[in-house]
Parts: sequence; C-alpha cells; structure tokens
Amino acid sequence: MFNKPVFFERNRVGRVYTGGKLFGDFFGDQPVDGFLPEEWIASNVKAINKISRGENEGLSKIKDSDLYFDEYLRLGGEQVLGKGKNFRILVKGLDSAIRLPAQAHPDKAFSMKHFGSTFGKTECWIILGKRENAKIFFGFKDGVTREDFEKAVDASETDSYAMERLMCEIEPEIGDVYFVPAKTVHAIGKGCLILEVQEPTDFTIQPERFCGEYKLNDNEMYLGLSRENALDCFEFGTAPKSKIDPVVKDNKDGVKSESLICEEHTDCFKINRFTLNFGKAVLNAGETYAVYIVTSGSGVLTGENYRKEIKKGDYFFMPANLSGKFTVSGNLEIVECF
Repeated sequence: MFNKPVFFERNRVGRVYTGGKLFGDFFGDQPVDGFLPEEWIASNVKAINKISRGENEGLSKIKDSDLYFDEYLRLGGEQVLGKGKNFRILVKGLDSAIRLPAQAHPDKAFSMKHFGSTFGKTECWIILGKRENAKIFFGFKDGVTREDFEKAVDASETDSYAMERLMCEIEPEIGDVYFVPAKTVHAIGKGCLILEVQEPTDFTIQPERFCGEYKLNDNEMYLGLSRENALDCFEFGTAPKSKIDPVVKDNKDGVKSESLICEEHTDCFKINRFTLNFGKAVLNAGETYAVYIVTSGSGVLTGENYRKEIKKGDYFFMPANLSGKFTVSGNLEIVECF
C-alpha cells in the first residue's frame, strides 16, 4: 500500500448550503443541488458540522480498504510523508448554488492562540467551472473600517446585502487562480466550481447571520469565541492582490508545466499544473508527497509494474518515497498540490 499511488472512495461532505450540481460534469455525479456541495480530497481532517453524518465525516477512506487516510499516514510515517512526517494540506472540490457568508480564516498565530492548532487556513482557489453570473468576493473595498464591518454584522440580521456591499466583487473565468491569505475577508459567490487547496483545518469565522436561508447560530459564526475575539481574525485596509498569473516553467514535447502557487506566495503549500497534449510528464519531482487531481481529459498513470487509466475527476495521493518514479501521459490537465 505504501509503494503505489493511493486512490480514494468518494468523499462528499455535508454543509448547510446547497450546491453540487456542477459535480455532474466533473465527477460524473447526478447533476443536482443538495446539501453535499463539497468533495474532500485526500483528507485527514474531520469536518466541523453541527449535525454530523458520522464520526469520520470529512476523512478520506482509501479505495477498496477499511483504512482511513489519517491512519494510513500514521502507519506510513516518513516513508509516505518524507522527513517532515507531517501532512500539511487539504484539497477540496466545492460547488455552491448560493453566495456563502462573508468570512475569514485564521493565520497560524490566531489558530495557536484560540484553537491550539499549528495550522491556520490560508487557501487557494482554481476555477474549474461556473454557472451563469458566477461571482466571487475578495477583500474589503477601500476605506472599510472595523466599525463599518461590525455595523454590517448587526445589519445582516435583516439585510442580506449588508456584507456584500463592503467586499470587492469579481467575475471569475474558468482556469483562473486566486490566492486567499489568512485573515482576508472573502465569499464564494453562487455558481462557481472551485478546486480549493488549503492548510488542513476547518476553521472559518463567518459573522454574517445567514447562509442563504439558513440562520447561523453564534457558535457557527464565531467557533466558540467571543464576537470581539473572532472579529480579530479580519484584517482591514487595501485588499491584497487576489488573482495569480501562472508562471510557465516549461512547454515542449506536448507538455506545458505551470507554477500556480510557490514560495513567493506562501510557505503553506505549492501548486503546479500540467497540460498534456499527448505528452508525458514526471510526477512528484519535488521529493515530497503530493496530491493530484485530473481536471480535464484522460490518460495513463504509469510506474514500475504499474499502469492505471485516469480521467477527469480522478484524484490520488503520491507517497514521498515514490517521488519522480511515476509518469502521466495522454491528453489531459492535472493539478499537483504539495
């Protein structure tokens, strides 16, 4: 099990918002909206839900096995995780049919102080699909103060646009990449199919009272913190640049490789993207573990005495000890997260 790529059972996670229709085209699910709008990919994190669908909701289960991913990582240790012995990312697919509440996520210092965690929730979004009039919201508009924000928190009890008016609105395009630093206000708008790469926590401060028609309670808004402490998770001032311009690292022999997120942006994770036009690419050349998601097309994953056909919507984990030992070929796009 530790000497080959790891594939998983599907892992739809419940939320209080509706979505998931666009999973029909991506994963081959029924194209309908419901309360399972997220797919957690290679996850060793449990979801924080008021009503859980089970004690392991959020954890990925290894395909054709009774083993969950957190246990696999514990058993594999340095062999699968490398010298750091720490799995530091969580990857999700999200499709929301509504605008999600205005929110921010803690940085490492905030998480350690209030939640006892060494991880915050810096994240990145890759737009994989969209519906008509799809939007995202990122950063406060110039001049918005904490006092303005606190007034909007109160107003959100009856005014569903109070928060929206404070944030910058963006109309994304398929293929766009957005970096979301911890403590930056944001909201996924309705109609976006997003591949999200983040630090491995489920910490979200969302002080807007409603998520669609669902009324959030104080614990869902503030995660058990006082309102004053929770709102310290938001930074004010000029919004950071949101959209990232991919850097082409190589483009030859039918393979284009791009760096989407690197050390310049964060020390939390890196993301690459390979676009193959009947070419062949070496995977996981970074001498660490990696998570892969096929975002379009189809091809073949190949290693010593190993061959597996892969297609859009497939995802897998590559252990650190297999760095550089597998290739992917075909006509496809695949995202590498490590």
